[in-house]
Amino acid sequence: MAQDNTVQSVERAIKILEELAAEKEGLGVTELSQRVNLHKSTVHRMLTTLLNLGYVEQNALSEKYRLGMKILFLGGSILERMDIRHEAHDLLEELSGKVNEAVHLVIPDGFKAVYIDKLDSNKTIRMCSQIGRIAPLHASAVGKAILAFSSPRFVNEVIEQGLARYTANTITEPRELMRHLEIIKERGFAIDDEENEKGIRCIAAPIFDYTGKVIGAISVSGPTVTVTKKQVEKISEDVMECARKISQRMGWKVD
Repeated sequence: MAQDNTVQSVERAIKILEELAAEKEGLGVTELSQRVNLHKSTVHRMLTTLLNLGYVEQNALSEKYRLGMKILFLGGSILERMDIRHEAHDLLEELSGKVNEAVHLVIPDGFKAVYIDKLDSNKTIRMCSQIGRIAPLHASAVGKAILAFSSPRFVNEVIEQGLARYTANTITEPRELMRHLEIIKERGFAIDDEENEKGIRCIAAPIFDYTGKVIGAISVSGPTVTVTKKQVEKISEDVMECARKISQRMGWKVD
């Protein structure tokens, strides 16, 4: 019989942090205990410990708990190790200046994509995305840009995980997705036309490393009222140019 080497208290603390990460306004002890399926007294003790360590903070008025600033230290140390983020940032700023819409940088993480950098536009209406957010590969422009240049085996594995529907425009039929990926591969960029979130349109292009392997993607995203279908062609050119420059910094050689 295999021995369970997990530490229960650590596992419980991580679950609490994950729940708090999903709620910007924070959570009270009662709601948090229901979410992690633990007694309120247990949750309270763990929150007190995390509070003393600086990983959690409490709102004095609402008495709700949320992630503390010390979490940034852990996340920041990981981001600093990501060369792609370091090499891409000034080019993302350049792209942001051209399009004045939200610009994102993502990397694949298993069967999802994770946002590791973001630049907001200076418009009143802004994207609610954030660094650390997860995006589905089949229902986001960045995800589809990565999928289109991934191995057929990986694409099949993603399909086997299930193509969840997020909006009426989400591609959930495997054959349709495969045809869609072929088009993306031919033209060099992907479009999320309200497939992940209603009212949001995104244009993305892949990033490659020195071996030619796709290692990430960048996107321009915004409300459909500002990122119109007429603007897709111009924005896609800017996005592909930026992705090409980042890829070259990562060692990719143009054929």
